[in-house]
Amino acid sequence: MTDSGPLFIRSRDNALVKDLKRLAQDSGAWRKQGRVWVEGDHLCRAALARGWRPALAVYSESFWPQVGVDTSSDAIKNVVLEDALMAHVSGLESPAPMAFVLDLPTAPGLRPDVATVVLDRVQDAGNVGSILRSAAAFGFAQVVALQGTAQLWSPKVLRAGMGAHFSLRLVELAGAEALAPLAVPLLVTSSHQGEWLHRARLPWPCAWVLGHEGQGVAPALAARAALALRIAQPGGEESLNVAAAAAICLHASALAGG
Repeated sequence: MTDSGPLFIRSRDNALVKDLKRLAQDSGAWRKQGRVWVEGDHLCRAALARGWRPALAVYSESFWPQVGVDTSSDAIKNVVLEDALMAHVSGLESPAPMAFVLDLPTAPGLRPDVATVVLDRVQDAGNVGSILRSAAAFGFAQVVALQGTAQLWSPKVLRAGMGAHFSLRLVELAGAEALAPLAVPLLVTSSHQGEWLHRARLPWPCAWVLGHEGQGVAPALAARAALALRIAQPGGEESLNVAAAAAICLHASALAGG
């Protein structure tokens, strides 16, 4: 049950405020604190819909009177920050009037038998978040990030994921050798070789490997793939953005698996 009454804070020197600012703005703070900052109504509702209960719900002072009894009981504790202080904590140009702090569960291990997306040094947070959204939309239950990939729970990836995090099994591994337990076939894309995606018989479940924005999938990892596939590009562009390619490939797999 939620503690009685919110905690009102109006000082930047408050220790909790400093912790919240680190969570909101420091890409690595979530590892140190074991929790994440989720800002805005959409992300907060997405977490609740997937059964996550926030350790803290944080509201701006001007927004607090609009918070209903049902909403205020969602969190273990409610904190109300002066509006200027909420803006100070948030890393956004237009801060949202509400946010959650979520305790992260123990890091999950690799499941060998489920539809998976493997990220091989995908560095742009926006790309990683977009790929997570596609994975969740097209029935992929697990996303594995290899070393060199943007941190899955960093603030920028969380915002770009738009709630996809809360329906996925997110695994971070040191290197490609840790993929050995995967029992589903690995699929990779190539701009220059392989079977055309729209003509291929795709296995399901499978593991799509998506590589670095400039270098693609590491050669050693590509060599382990069961299939290399090409996306038809009638317009003649040399290559697609990795997030766009991911959406096309994962959608094709979803159709094949359905």
